[in-house]
Amino acid sequence: LFFPPLALLQGPFPLVHYILKMKLLKEGDSCGKCDLALCSVPKDCPAGTVLDRCGCCPECGNCRLDADEARFGEVPEPQCVCKTQESICGPEGKTYENICQFNKAYATKRNISMKHKGPCESAPIISVPPQDVQNFTGNDVIFGCEVSAYPMPHLEWKKKGNKMFLPGDDAHISARGGPQKYGVTGWLQIQGLKKSDEGVYICHTKNKYGATYASARLKVIDGIFFYYLDVKNIKKHTSRLQRMGLSESK
Repeated sequence: LFFPPLALLQGPFPLVHYILKMKLLKEGDSCGKCDLALCSVPKDCPAGTVLDRCGCCPECGNCRLDADEARFGEVPEPQCVCKTQESICGPEGKTYENICQFNKAYATKRNISMKHKGPCESAPIISVPPQDVQNFTGNDVIFGCEVSAYPMPHLEWKKKGNKMFLPGDDAHISARGGPQKYGVTGWLQIQGLKKSDEGVYICHTKNKYGATYASARLKVIDGIFFYYLDVKNIKKHTSRLQRMGLSESK
């Protein structure tokens, strides 16, 4: 029996390191004669391709080991990553996460160049608008609005017909939000619904390149009215059972 050295059984992923080292030893240091006919063509390589350690066959470039697989004792597969994580503005005005994503998008086109490094500057675009909602009085509702733009857009809420932006001094309405990488997300929460809350709520957003908005309607259903109908139906049903002699006598 052969036992691996103690040093190989230490560290964050000891078994994985040992397996990989034994695999390299088995393959040997000699690469042999390069035969391109035996090379497989790598696919889906956002970072492009490089020659393997023998300088013969192409493989996906800029690879690292997947630590998530190693945690479960598996031999991790190489995952391609981009060396540069700086954003790129494409010719069509779309922002790409990095140069590798840009190259992948334009792999089949020639003579295409980026506009500039960094995100594309543009007026706000509401990617996820608020949705119509209905609920009973006394309940809570939340409107959401997601905006994409650079520079960072400003987002505000308003109820149609009112000049003041929300929440104002209304204690049962609150507005929250937070910045994203190239945009902002906002929420408008209304607690303890009242009939007077019914109406159209508008998500306003703007930056130095422009402004836009999206709206959604809130319908508030009177819970007391439905409670009255339920009680009335129960009494009617009970009376019918009594006439049939099926209800308990008082």
